[in-house]
Order: sequence, then C-alpha cells, then structure tokens
Amino acid sequence: MMDAVEGKIDPPASSLGSQAPTNNLDTLDEPVSVTIMRDLKMVAIKLKHVMIPKDTAKELRNWDLWGPLILCLLLASTLSFRAAEDQVALTFATVFVIVWVGAGIVTANAALLGGNASFLHCVCVLGYCLFPLNLASILCHFWGNKIFQGIVVAVAFLWSSRASVGFMAQLVADDRKALAVYPVLLFYLYVAWMILVQ
Repeated sequence: MMDAVEGKIDPPASSLGSQAPTNNLDTLDEPVSVTIMRDLKMVAIKLKHVMIPKDTAKELRNWDLWGPLILCLLLASTLSFRAAEDQVALTFATVFVIVWVGAGIVTANAALLGGNASFLHCVCVLGYCLFPLNLASILCHFWGNKIFQGIVVAVAFLWSSRASVGFMAQLVADDRKALAVYPVLLFYLYVAWMILVQ
C-alpha cells in the first residue's frame, strides 16, 4: 500500500482506530518545571495520606526518597535554629544522621523478621511519617511554653506512630507484629524527645 505521490507506506487498515491511547512516560523531553511539579504533587499526596492515615500502605507503595529527604532537612533545620550558636552545625548533623540511621535500623529489623517490602520502601514510609513531628517542631519553635510543647509533641508522636505502625504491622506475620512495631515507636519517641529538649 504505497502512496504514489509521497512514497509513504500506509499502516494496515486493521490497525487504524484500534490502538488505545498510550501514556507517554518518557520524561527526558519534558521541562524541568513539569518534572518538579509532578514530584511535588506526589509528595503532597503522600503527606495527605500520612495526615489522614486511612490507606497509607496503598499510597506509599510507590516509594520515593524526595519527601523523606525534605522532611529530614526541615526537621534538622528547625531544631538547629533552636540550638545554641556554637551547636547549630552539630545539631543539624546529629538530627540528620539519627533520622536516616534510625529509619535504616527499624527497616532492617522488619526485614530480619521476614518483612515483605523493600528496604527503601520502608525507609520511605518512616520518613514520610515524620511529617507530624515536623509540624510539632515548627510549632515548638514559635511557642516556648513547655506544657504546650509537651502536648503538641505527644500528639505528633501518636500521629506519626499511628501512620507508620499500620504499615509496618502488615509486613510481618501476626506473631511478630509486636517485634516489628516496638522499634518504630522507639524511633519516633526518640525524635519527639529531641524536639522537646531543644
């Protein structure tokens, strides 16, 4: 079926109109602003699922490390602003290392207990679930009342724990859930303590 004038080959008639539209997943040609906006929307959707922990495991199945990195940097920055002038860099580095190493240890524990999710997937969930504690650190930065800070941090700790425990408990068998959840609670409790003592 050669077109005599232009020399082009026409596609078979049976394939015309039968092709479903395909999603073009090639992102190499798109503008950087489009890529950044798409990633920010994905982070916002995941944060919404952390704040309303209804189906965290389903939404966070598509893991990324952008959101946890942003939240970790925000937490480290907020706590370092409240530190003494000669302790700013040390506080920032300590918070950054404790968050990532702590998330890694909790994830390794879940894997050793027979968890069926990838290492980075678990780190992603634990990182996103820091969001309520991030909000608490920001509120504590502006209000110095210790009673207010204690209440805000306690609520944030419970919220972070609730959002992540549901996911971590699904990873392991029923008889090992307590062993998987306990380190998660310790991790968020330590982060909450860091917020309170700064």
